Amino acid sequence: MPTVDPVEIPNRSLFRQPEVCEIAKVQPFVLRTWEAEFPDLGVAKTAGGPRVYRRVDVERVLRLKHLLYVEGLTLAGARRRLSEEQPDAASEGEALTEVAELLGADARDRILHVRRGLRELSTMLAKAPGPRTQEAAEFELKVAPVAKARKKKS
Repeated sequence: MPTVDPVEIPNRSLFRQPEVCEIAKVQPFVLRTWEAEFPDLGVAKTAGGPRVYRRVDVERVLRLKHLLYVEGLTLAGARRRLSEEQPDAASEGEALTEVAELLGADARDRILHVRRGLRELSTMLAKAPGPRTQEAAEFELKVAPVAKARKKKS
């Protein structure tokens, strides 16, 4: 039975198609065939740009190659096996509940507060520079204590 040597994936978040083909040691047409069979494989090709793959996609290509070439599964069998290996929705729900508990009950309020502050900042930056306004002075009063506290921590 053929074996697949362990593969070292470079520590990057995005890869181009030729790099994925080189890492997985497959031809580009093979990779494109797998993309057709597994639509969620790879990031959509940008207009005029190359195909781009995330690290998780490269790992999935390597797993797919193992299933097809080493274990001898068909594409349908590999699809079934990959779907079985996916974490089930119940365990994902439990994980989300744990994250919500860690963030605390007021996480939404804190996020909305930060969002409002960012929008105010964006509005101020979009305006043409001019004399100091009342709005700018009020914003400095809100932000200055936070900035000083961060400097002290650093």
